[in-house]
Amino acid sequence: MLAQEEKEIPLTQDSIDDYLEYLRSIGRVQGTLDSYRRKIKRLYQALPENRKMIRRDTLPQWREKLAEDGYPAAAINQCIIAANGYLEYMGAREFQVVDKLNSEPAPQPELTRSEYLRLLSAARLLGREQAYLLVKVFGNSNLPVQDLSRLTVEAARAGMLSVGRGDRKSSKEIIRFPSRVCQELLDYAQRCGVLSGPIFRTRTGKLLDRTNVTVSIRRLCGAAQVPEEKGSPRCLRKMYQSTYKDIERNIALLTEQAMERMLEEEQLTVGWDKRLH
Repeated sequence: MLAQEEKEIPLTQDSIDDYLEYLRSIGRVQGTLDSYRRKIKRLYQALPENRKMIRRDTLPQWREKLAEDGYPAAAINQCIIAANGYLEYMGAREFQVVDKLNSEPAPQPELTRSEYLRLLSAARLLGREQAYLLVKVFGNSNLPVQDLSRLTVEAARAGMLSVGRGDRKSSKEIIRFPSRVCQELLDYAQRCGVLSGPIFRTRTGKLLDRTNVTVSIRRLCGAAQVPEEKGSPRCLRKMYQSTYKDIERNIALLTEQAMERMLEEEQLTVGWDKRLH
């Protein structure tokens, strides 16, 4: 039993090519091969750089990550189907994920700004500075949780960082951070003895993963009187996006109002006077 639990399946460029060649040999069309290659390469990119191995918990964790990244359920199901096919080819059906996500969009919990502030207050009262900063980072930027390791001392000094987007990470997005948050991050890093590299680490120096982050935030929910399902990086990021859009709409409205006032003032000066003609 122990040997089965420790079993790992390699995922390499050669093994991907071999699997796709097998699919070709049984009559799969080129469009299917291209689609499977993209999806399995996506799994390959999600694995650690120094260990491209699939374990029993790899696919469930990958599916969760895809959902965290905003992929629709139908697209996630297709990714899992491709990965399941590879695992069957490799003789590891026990590592497959057989259930499918519901393709109907489920309502997502929405964190309010007041709940966000209560999470910060709870973190301060409990003396949990790392959790406090995690709430602030995800509540005030568009940073995906899987890119948290890119938030380095250098990035905090610059006030921004670049993350890849798309299947092949070919496009780039600039993530900006408020100056106040950057200063708090730099102060925290200095106190922790982190002079360069990723700011958020465990007590043993390892990088925080998505599970560490979510657990840390959810531990604040009880004291903050916030529903636990709202204590996640996804909900914080969604709140930031909603807040940002609200501010943009308000700015657009103020711009329109300013234009109207300017036109009214100009009309008084150079408007067409019907009485003179």
